Amino acid sequence: MKYVFLGSFIVMTLLSVAAWMWRPSGRDDDRVEIVWVCDDNPVRREQIDLFNKLNPKYYLRLDPQNMGMEKTIVQCLAGVGPDIFDCYSGFQLTAFVRSGIAYDCTEAFHDRGIDINKVWPCLLPLVRYEDRVYGHPGNGGGPALWFNKALFDAAGEPYPRSDWTWQEFLPIAKRLTRFDARGRPIQFGLMMGTWDWIGVFLGQWNATIYTPEGTRCVLDSPEACAAAQFYQDLIHVHRVLPSPTEELAMATAGGWGSGTISLFGAGRGAMAVGGRWWLCMLRGKDYAHLRLGAVEMPAGPSRRLFGYGRASLINAKSPNREGALAFLEYLHGPDWNNLINRQADALAPVMQYNYTDEFLHNPEYPEEDYNAVWRAALEDAVPFEVSPYVNGQFVDRVFLKQGDFLRERIKTGAEAMRDAARAINEAIIEQLRSDPELKERYFQAVAGGARPAWDRPEDAP
Repeated sequence: MKYVFLGSFIVMTLLSVAAWMWRPSGRDDDRVEIVWVCDDNPVRREQIDLFNKLNPKYYLRLDPQNMGMEKTIVQCLAGVGPDIFDCYSGFQLTAFVRSGIAYDCTEAFHDRGIDINKVWPCLLPLVRYEDRVYGHPGNGGGPALWFNKALFDAAGEPYPRSDWTWQEFLPIAKRLTRFDARGRPIQFGLMMGTWDWIGVFLGQWNATIYTPEGTRCVLDSPEACAAAQFYQDLIHVHRVLPSPTEELAMATAGGWGSGTISLFGAGRGAMAVGGRWWLCMLRGKDYAHLRLGAVEMPAGPSRRLFGYGRASLINAKSPNREGALAFLEYLHGPDWNNLINRQADALAPVMQYNYTDEFLHNPEYPEEDYNAVWRAALEDAVPFEVSPYVNGQFVDRVFLKQGDFLRERIKTGAEAMRDAARAINEAIIEQLRSDPELKERYFQAVAGGARPAWDRPEDAP
């Protein structure tokens, strides 16, 4: 197996070098080019143009073709990586730091007066590892509930308020769900993306994914099982959320921001779990007819939610470190933060810029009177849990697989969460067997009272 991995690494390295050598420069001036690997959201153009205007000695260029954690690590180790790359989770940050490709910005931030503690707390795990800082968040968000005013008006339903619960939500969602005479779906009370149940229901039901030290997955807890069951019941008992088959029947064409956003924008859902960043699409001319509102998520046992965001890190081998640091300084300042809020690319990462009248009331979009809702969602948000002892991509696959079982009603909530916990704990044990350094750290935590991933001594790695 190690030879297969080594061969794959060599092939990827050679392809990365070739791609780097053959890429066109596209310019003929003497500005220092800074390459940023990030998604191709259309709002990136204005963000890049503003940086280049404010920093005339640099030329920031977007590279959306080389995203992906493994690709980024291979290219950076080969010396052909970008100057700046994005990070979306604490697991990714850990991988970037342990592979040696993330530049430690701690002292540079201190010298430049960048106080990382001024960003939203739920975003800190994207950039801080063992008290060292490796980047800066570019935006942040938490889930809230969009609603289509026209569909509420047509049904004679009053608009929802933020101080409601899921039990108050259910009869409203049922009245806003419609099927034709043949039982085919026309409109659902709620739309929700594949991953949203994790951030909303696990969060609000006070479920935790790991023990505090990250040594054991505890998704088999009563709280997690109840959260998963409520999610399944929305689909198969209350029938206010489409099943995969029903969603496929209503599916629209693909493209950036497709799926749940497009279905909601097409009037197939009266309400939808989403984020402020949806406006990057919903402000488009195809959705100009929509009259939108937004309220905070209905409360479960708590209002706790998992937040999310995107951070930018610097390649430790970048020859253009000063330019890359200038970009992170840009992410901390008023120009970037005010632009993010104006574009609705989620919310500004630095908290203070979200407590202004300009944020609450954008004169270009006076109908958007719900910005305080998105701020409240971030105020309630906690970081998504990760463990340093298991591959986060494997965990994502477990969530995806068990989520599919829930949506298809193949497993109950308890069965899905017990199987998820078992799979993740087995993966922790396997990871320890292959990583002696990590194993030593793990057993130190267990010696200090942390709960291990195994129940029987003979199952220990």
